[in-house]
Amino acid sequence: MARSTTLKIEPGSFPIPRDQEAMVARPDGRDVALTNLRKVFFPATGATKGDLLQYYADVAPFLVPYMQDRAQVMKRYPNGASGDFFYMKRTPSNAPAWLRTCSIEHGSGSVIAFPMIDDLAGLLWVINLGCIDLNEWYSRCDDTDRPDYLHFDLDPVKDGSTTFATVRTVALHVHEALEALGIPAYAKTSGSAGIHVYVPIERGPMQKDVWTFAKAFAQTMERLHPDVITAEYRIAKRPSGRVLVDYNQNAWGKTLASVYSVRARPQATVSTPVTWDEVAAGIEIEDFRLDNVRERFARVGDLWAPMKSTTRLKLERFLPEQPAKRGRRKADSG
Repeated sequence: MARSTTLKIEPGSFPIPRDQEAMVARPDGRDVALTNLRKVFFPATGATKGDLLQYYADVAPFLVPYMQDRAQVMKRYPNGASGDFFYMKRTPSNAPAWLRTCSIEHGSGSVIAFPMIDDLAGLLWVINLGCIDLNEWYSRCDDTDRPDYLHFDLDPVKDGSTTFATVRTVALHVHEALEALGIPAYAKTSGSAGIHVYVPIERGPMQKDVWTFAKAFAQTMERLHPDVITAEYRIAKRPSGRVLVDYNQNAWGKTLASVYSVRARPQATVSTPVTWDEVAAGIEIEDFRLDNVRERFARVGDLWAPMKSTTRLKLERFLPEQPAKRGRRKADSG
């Protein structure tokens, strides 16, 4: 497999001590307090919070570019992957002064200042809060209504009737359909149960327009492959043995686990970019884990690099034309 970029991962270049409970890290001269380093976060493997922080420190050169300038929704697991979690949007009041935030007005009129991850210091600070995966917005902070990619979350029906082999089949169907339209698409494992398919787009269409395209595409896929695909968003209505082509994740304010994120699964699986050849060959979610993916990333490079490209799909080509606005005709006089 060809290396996709010259970016390098150097495991251990920013070491997190394994024999200490806490430390103050100083990436780029910024103090970041790291706590509970020896606390077991993944009981099935014994991996600790320190191991999680070390992973993110190692892959920061790959990961951080996809976080920059985007609001981050925090999903916190204070007691590790097997414990309860809660979502947190607003940046806590004790955040360091150097941490940038993204203030976004919501429908209620409230303004929420989300944290942003610009560098290794910001990454370590967020993970130290007990975040296992990262969940960034699809749009950048300077225009939160216009995303620069769309995606399809291929999610097996939750009744246990859908195999991951079916998820792979659906991913290949989605890729084939997008390719027929001349739309480039890239895949990554979700790290949980599915596959994410992403399309880098030129900023322009509003989030609702991107969602509308994704919905129409998902419904078309359901008509073409009703034996394996559903676009039914109501959980109770989804047929068994199918994969949901989830278009609704493209709605404003929604997030998915980021590329290179560790997931809160027993084996500490990682959301990993994969080639379409690998999907066809039969990858499994458990192939990519906290304990083995760094070697892969060092070997194959950043397969997600097209998400950073300045050459992006102009989605307007596939959107219905907006009718021209007409002025109201004045009533005839006399």
